Amino acid sequence: MLDHQLSMNVSQFGGLYDVVVPQDHLLRKINKLVDFSFIYDELKDKYCHTNGRNAVHPIRIFKYLLLKTIYTLSDVDLIERTKVDMSFKFFLEMAPEDDVIDPSLLAYFRRKRLEDEDLLDTLINKTVEIALEKGVIRSKSVIVDATHTSSRYNQTSPVEVLRNRSKKVRKMIYSIDETMKEKFPTKPTEDTIEAELEYTQKLVKVIEKEPTLTDFPKVKEPLNLLKETVEDDLLELQQSEDPDARVGHKSADSSFFGYKTHLAMVQERIITAATITTGEKTDGKELPTLIEKSKKAGIDVKEVIGDAAYSEKKNLTYANENEIELIAKLNPSVSHGYRKKGDEFEYNKDAGMYVCPAGHMAIRKARQGKKNQSTNQTDTYYFDVEKCKSCPFQEGCYKLGAKTKSYSVSIKSEEHTKQIEFQNSEHFRERAKERYKIEAKNSELKHRHGYEIASSSGLKGMRIQGAMAIFTTNLKRIIKLMDQ
Repeated sequence: MLDHQLSMNVSQFGGLYDVVVPQDHLLRKINKLVDFSFIYDELKDKYCHTNGRNAVHPIRIFKYLLLKTIYTLSDVDLIERTKVDMSFKFFLEMAPEDDVIDPSLLAYFRRKRLEDEDLLDTLINKTVEIALEKGVIRSKSVIVDATHTSSRYNQTSPVEVLRNRSKKVRKMIYSIDETMKEKFPTKPTEDTIEAELEYTQKLVKVIEKEPTLTDFPKVKEPLNLLKETVEDDLLELQQSEDPDARVGHKSADSSFFGYKTHLAMVQERIITAATITTGEKTDGKELPTLIEKSKKAGIDVKEVIGDAAYSEKKNLTYANENEIELIAKLNPSVSHGYRKKGDEFEYNKDAGMYVCPAGHMAIRKARQGKKNQSTNQTDTYYFDVEKCKSCPFQEGCYKLGAKTKSYSVSIKSEEHTKQIEFQNSEHFRERAKERYKIEAKNSELKHRHGYEIASSSGLKGMRIQGAMAIFTTNLKRIIKLMDQ
């Protein structure tokens, strides 16, 4: 039977923690700040409480994953460090002499226990609740933005990923002992994920029988990464590339393959809401969801600061109806025209171009109408007809034989008069300067907590990664504000 709370076994060595773990240690502060029993409440239905031996407590497993995110470690390296790092064992509420778990449990927990799509909201709402209780959130203004995360496979199949990672391990070993070539298994002749997994497992077994090799850090780290890749793919085999990742555009000339995380953050730099989508989704459409999630978390939203992606007509209407000031510079191209399939063409603010339903971006645009007038003008976006000729969505969009494919957008400044007047005010310009804060937060997520590349494949895995990364950054920010 699992207990609601996680408790440490009585140990004669428990006093060691008072000596070796400083009182101002980050992990001590997190343990003191957060009552992790809410994790038990979220996950208790995923465990059998009547049959079999006791499982590792879900709170402890969750804390393992939190350590992994805080210190950016692989599963194996996390477990290895837990064996010798007393601050880790203290945080996990283990006795100094307690055994650690097997690394494979972490992969299983991620895939089988953390399936709840509400986990992202649950963790964010918990940190906002703590922040409000501690009085570190006072503002009624949120900043919105989106950050991209590249797919783990980056348009490369799992077979190629495994092959490249096993190659890196072999290369490191050959630099130490070239005779190992004779001991390694024969490379697979089939170009399938199953064959590559079988080969990789055999390779790992051979290497692990050579402790003199695995003690080398330059072998140990790539080997652990290879083992973790195998562990994840055994749980969820992918047939080709990352099934959910999509191509998104960072600018007119650059793109990425992966996912987008849409964020709302208060002035105190605590994230109050997030949604995670595939890479091709536009930023602006997530605004109402981010605001409503922030409100549900306990934030009284009176102002929203964002870039031009958030100034489309629907968002202006939404903000007006909810008495919210929208500090987002107007772009005349954000309002859709009345063309057929108009609702399916989406504006990409980074590239300054429209993207068709198939995900293809316009190659150029031209303005039509009288110059120096804000009315009776249109922006016409031209697409590559060679792609249109073989496009599965061409019905009702592209007429076979046509030499061009364009999409025109009317510039209706009369619908945005108030926003144009507002964005020319001194108040608007001053408040818009606050947007840099969320760009710094995006950088923190990527460079300190591994959010630049997806740690697993699929939208579900991305949501788990996002939940843990945002939970971590929020806790660290709350502690910093409290210390101040």
